[in-house]
Amino acid sequence: MATLDVLVLEGDGIGPEVTASALQVLQRVCKHAGITLALEHGPFGGASIDKHGEPITQAMLDRSLKANAVLMGACGGPKWDALPTDKRPEKGLLRLREHMQVFANLRPAKLFRALADASPLKAERADNFDFVVVRELVGGLYFGKPRFIQGEPGKRVGANTMTYTEDEIVRIGRVAFETAMGRKKKLLSVDKANVLEVMALWRSVMTELGKEYPQVQLSHMYVDNAAMQLVLRPSEFDVLVTENMFGDILSDLAAACTGSIGLLPSAAVGKGPALYEPVHGSAPDIAGQGKANPLAAIMTVAMLLEHTVKRTDLAAAVYAAVDDVLDAGVRTSDIAKKGEKIVGTKAMGDAVLLALDKQLSAG
Repeated sequence: MATLDVLVLEGDGIGPEVTASALQVLQRVCKHAGITLALEHGPFGGASIDKHGEPITQAMLDRSLKANAVLMGACGGPKWDALPTDKRPEKGLLRLREHMQVFANLRPAKLFRALADASPLKAERADNFDFVVVRELVGGLYFGKPRFIQGEPGKRVGANTMTYTEDEIVRIGRVAFETAMGRKKKLLSVDKANVLEVMALWRSVMTELGKEYPQVQLSHMYVDNAAMQLVLRPSEFDVLVTENMFGDILSDLAAACTGSIGLLPSAAVGKGPALYEPVHGSAPDIAGQGKANPLAAIMTVAMLLEHTVKRTDLAAAVYAAVDDVLDAGVRTSDIAKKGEKIVGTKAMGDAVLLALDKQLSAG
C-alpha cells in the first residue's frame, strides 16, 4: 500500500487525547515503511451534535466509504445524556457501523505479563491468556424488527426481535474461521441453541461451515456457560464467535479479566473499509487532564496495520513496543499499583514511540 487514507473521528472526552498519541505512532510507522499517510479529521458523537445537531452527518458517513480505514476515539458523555435515544452520541456509532457494513467486530483480550497482578483473576486462572472475540455487529437483537414500547402507562409492553439469516451467520462465521486459521486453529461458537430457535439455526450453520475448515477445531457452548468458563479458565480459549448482544457482554467480561479496559483495541471489518476504535469509553471525568491511557488506541493502530495495510510485521513492531514499555514499568494511573510512578498520556505515548523506533530499527 503506497498511500493510506484514514478518516479520523476523535469524538468526545478522552477521544482526542488518545487518538493524538495513536496517530503519532501511525505516522512514525508509515514514515519508516515509505507509506504516504493522508489524514482527514471530522466531528463525531457529541462533538458533531454540538456542531451539526446530529451525532454523525451524512457527509461523514459518505466519506467513511471512500477512506481506506476509519480511526475512532470515543463518543458520549453526561452533556448529551438527556437527549432522546436516537439523537445521542452512541447512535452515531451504530449508524456508522451499519453504513460501513462492518459486520465483524474483532476484540483481542490479552493479559500482559507485566500486568498480571492487575487482573482480578487469580494467577493460576489467568496464566497469560490471549484470545479474540469475534462479535457479529450489525444484526441480531440490536437491529431486529419489530421493536417497540407500546400501550398505556401501567400496561405497556416492550419488545425487540433477534433475527439472523443464514447468509449473515455464514459471513461472520468465515471471519471467525479465518481468524482461527491464523492463530491456534481453535474456534468456540457461543449461542443459546437450547432455548432460542435463531440460535439453533446459528449452531447448525456454524457446524456446516466448519466442514470447509477441517484444520480448525470447532466446538460449541451456551452463552451462560461461556461467561463462566471465561472467568474460570480463560487461557484455554483462542477464538470465540457469537451474535451481537452476547458478544457485547462477553467482550466486556474479557476486558475486565485483563485488568484494564484501557488496554483493549478493536477492529470492525466487512467487505469495504474497516473501522478501528479502542474499547474504552470517553471517560469524561478525566477528559482534558492528560491522564488517559493511550495504549488501547495505539494497539488499535496496530490492528489497522494488520488488517488494512496487511503488514503484520509493522503491527508486530507496535505490539512489541507496547510490551517493552510495560515491561519497563511505565504506568498510567489505571494500571499502576500503589506506590508506582504514574505518567500521563503524552509521556506514555512518547515511551511507546521510543520503544517503537528500536523495534523498527531492529527489524
